[in-house]
Amino acid sequence: MIATGALGSLSVFLVEPSATQAKFIVAQLQAVGIGHVRTFGSGGDALAAMRAARPDLVVSALYLPDMAGTELIGAMRREPDLEQVAFILISSETRPQALEPVRQAGVCGILPKPFDNEQLKTALATTLDFLRQDSDLSAELDGENLRVLLVDDSPSARKFMRHVLGNLGIEKFVEAENGRAAVAILADTQVDLVVTDYNMPEMDGQELVAYIRQQSWQNSVPVLMVTSESNQGRLAAVQEAGVSGICDKPFEPAVIKRLLWNMLEQR
Repeated sequence: MIATGALGSLSVFLVEPSATQAKFIVAQLQAVGIGHVRTFGSGGDALAAMRAARPDLVVSALYLPDMAGTELIGAMRREPDLEQVAFILISSETRPQALEPVRQAGVCGILPKPFDNEQLKTALATTLDFLRQDSDLSAELDGENLRVLLVDDSPSARKFMRHVLGNLGIEKFVEAENGRAAVAILADTQVDLVVTDYNMPEMDGQELVAYIRQQSWQNSVPVLMVTSESNQGRLAAVQEAGVSGICDKPFEPAVIKRLLWNMLEQR
């Protein structure tokens, strides 16, 4: 359940060139409890407004008159004042190559067009997890001493994961841009959790998991894979290699929470 009060306090910018679509989406947002929605017809107008008054959440179409939604989130992630603004994409696009850039940039949800109420609630729940600290978990988790290795070739994706994990009380991070760099780090740096992408140059996520379980002196460390990979055969191979959990991009904070709770129980 999403607390209506939590949604009611969100400042939301909607970027949608179609006035008819914008009206429909605003009605859906208001129906779940969001009351503060400003609409923009272009990415440039939305960016200018964000610089003047930073929103909590941007909801955007993929195809805009002056840029793509992927370019909009890319511009946001390059600006320090906007890089941690939550972002939800709405698109009828299904081609992986069209959606991969926005997944890599760190989004709270990708909604189909049209989307239903439950799909919207799921994306908004992830948004709230992204924006707020989890005081219950932070109180139990020794975040000051827990070290997490983030492995992803996208700097924006690593920033997104750092933000979510930081909300859970974790303070120490080590980063690697691919599996090969992660192997070098694991050789002499003890970590408590590895969060890795699947598709990476040099050494992919499956190869990294196999190395950790078969060759690393840290072969029992929990490994969470966060990936947009949809090939079930590849994902099954990752599971066989010994991954502790798999979640989709967009990154789901709830999956991290469950994994961390399991870690605490094992300790």
